[in-house]
Amino acid sequence: MATAKKLPSGSYRCQIYDYTDDKGKRHYKSFTAKTKKEAEHMATAYKLDNVDTSKNSDIKLEDAMLNYCAMKSNILSPTTLVNYKRLIYNAFEGYLKLPLSKFTPDLVQRWVNSYAVSRSPKTVKNAYGFLYTVLKAYYPNLHMNVSLPQRIKPRLYVPTDEDIKAIIEYCKEKDRDMLIAVYLAAFGTLRRSEVCALTVEDVEGSIIHINKALVYTEGKDWTVKTTKTTSSTRDVDMPDYIIKELPTEGKLVDLNPNQITHRFARILKVLKIQSFRFHDLRHYAASMMHAIGVPDVYIMQRGGWASDGTLKSIYRGVMDDYKERFTSKVMEHIKNMQHEMQHNIKSGI
Repeated sequence: MATAKKLPSGSYRCQIYDYTDDKGKRHYKSFTAKTKKEAEHMATAYKLDNVDTSKNSDIKLEDAMLNYCAMKSNILSPTTLVNYKRLIYNAFEGYLKLPLSKFTPDLVQRWVNSYAVSRSPKTVKNAYGFLYTVLKAYYPNLHMNVSLPQRIKPRLYVPTDEDIKAIIEYCKEKDRDMLIAVYLAAFGTLRRSEVCALTVEDVEGSIIHINKALVYTEGKDWTVKTTKTTSSTRDVDMPDYIIKELPTEGKLVDLNPNQITHRFARILKVLKIQSFRFHDLRHYAASMMHAIGVPDVYIMQRGGWASDGTLKSIYRGVMDDYKERFTSKVMEHIKNMQHEMQHNIKSGI
């Protein structure tokens, strides 16, 4: 994909090939915007929306997928690109040399049925979504009526106060980096990638500025990029005792996201705590704030959630934990009402 160039005016222009006329002259389309990323995004969108479908029937699936990734390289995150390219050769082996014209709903359904045998519904949905997006880019009027395996939503585990206390006490003695990481996730609602991107320059008094993330790139390396979504860019206040624990120079946590995952799993194993993800510390933070009456709109802002869908799932998980206790209270109340009514009847009231 073409790269936008800065103009003397300060704007950016991205120029891409459009078509060749009858005289063999190549024509180009230009897109100008205030930022480099915006200009490249406009060019990519135009390219995808103006594909000549009459020439697409002989394009092989592998080429179409690689071309799609190249066209979207300035828009998709490095992690998404890595995952897409991994999918190409892991999910579609045996189909890569087929021309796009062969991908009928029947063929795609047979691929789904085969792929779903040993994969989770979520994995199948992600792979199908990529396939459909690529086919749609080359055939804008494409319609697919394909049945995907039903996804069973996993029950979110919300760590308890006792879990958090035990983990913190262990990390104080054994692992300084993980202590900071746990503090930031459990009390600051930070994601792994956000934790790993922070430096001392992001700390201002009791406020931590979250505006970047450490992600895995196509070149098999870790790089710092902007946060996951617009809502992920935020400021989070932390108590003084945690601020005092932070390093005075360099990175706040000298680990990458994968290292955090592995170390956290080992800590839980040592402490004999039920296994759960480091990411679930964010769920703990949300449930804790909800329990003390903090409004959802503030919880969403502090945690960088764009919608309340995740919060509702977390709350449902917390309610499941208390279901037995609440059910007992309800049953006891109903029985007491029955006893009172029986007593009133006997007393002639």
